[in-house]
Amino acid sequence: MEKLPFKPVNESILVKRKATTSPKFGCHPEERSTEELLHYCIFNVDKPKGPTSHQVSAYAQQIFGLKKAGHSGTLDPKVTGVLPIAIGDATKIVQSLLLAGKEYVALMHLHKLMPPEQIQKTITHFIGKITQLPPVKSAVKRQLRERTIYYLDILDIEGQDILFKVGCQAGTYIRKLIHDMGLTLGCGAHMAELRRTRVATFDESTVLCTLHDLRDAYWFYQNEHTDKYLRSLMQPVEKGVEHMHKIWVTDTTADPLCHGSNLKVPGIAELHDGIEESTPVAIMTLKNELIATGTALMSSVQIMQNEKGIAVSLVRVFMKPDTYPKMEKKS
Repeated sequence: MEKLPFKPVNESILVKRKATTSPKFGCHPEERSTEELLHYCIFNVDKPKGPTSHQVSAYAQQIFGLKKAGHSGTLDPKVTGVLPIAIGDATKIVQSLLLAGKEYVALMHLHKLMPPEQIQKTITHFIGKITQLPPVKSAVKRQLRERTIYYLDILDIEGQDILFKVGCQAGTYIRKLIHDMGLTLGCGAHMAELRRTRVATFDESTVLCTLHDLRDAYWFYQNEHTDKYLRSLMQPVEKGVEHMHKIWVTDTTADPLCHGSNLKVPGIAELHDGIEESTPVAIMTLKNELIATGTALMSSVQIMQNEKGIAVSLVRVFMKPDTYPKMEKKS
């Protein structure tokens, strides 16, 4: 089984240079106020049947009276499950989640009864690299493309109904996967039910909430002046990069990054082992605040060996300028 791309990165942390962070600037994500989080957080929404993913995102936006909200990947109206919704300034994080691995539980209905041993044997052929032609009704250009199935486990077989769990690369069409498995079995098959159970590190145990939960929690915040329920549903934007390798920088490096400068080696304090060239990375402060995401131009080994050069090309900046000073002020 290949390494799953949506588990929290647990590589060793390498120390490039010893550095400390000043309490005068920034703050740890868990110390943000409720008001700040209302403009900069993620909710792990349990999408119901009926509305589109875009409509669910729009409903969340309306609940909080915000101008921006975004979701982590389209689900068909009839499909339910995990749909992280980022609001306010956190909306940019959905681009990182769109590319992350997904997990689904699906019910496949075979068009005729097949031996369980044959079903199991056939399904194993779909683990690894597969080629898919997206459905006629899809959001992408209809051409053959390669996708990876990380695992595919049968949970139950009852007659012509097969319940299975699949972990896959972003952009995999489960309905098409089931159709292709039916063709390989020689009996035909279609998708009867589908639920998404994971997006990156968001799963059904990550404070999954309904739109009604969001509305009620916000009502209590506004009318009863208690944020207990609302805060229990809020995920910091940093949750959206748990599946990415990270590089931690010094305080004085943060502000140039906020203005769009690429990350150079001298500004790096710590980094995950295992970073390769072209790896997507998250750039963090020493308080674990997300500054930006980018693409590594050096591997972990090269960063540790070199004292000069550009280590990361920035893709998106999250932190506001002047959160950290260019030079730390003397007390």
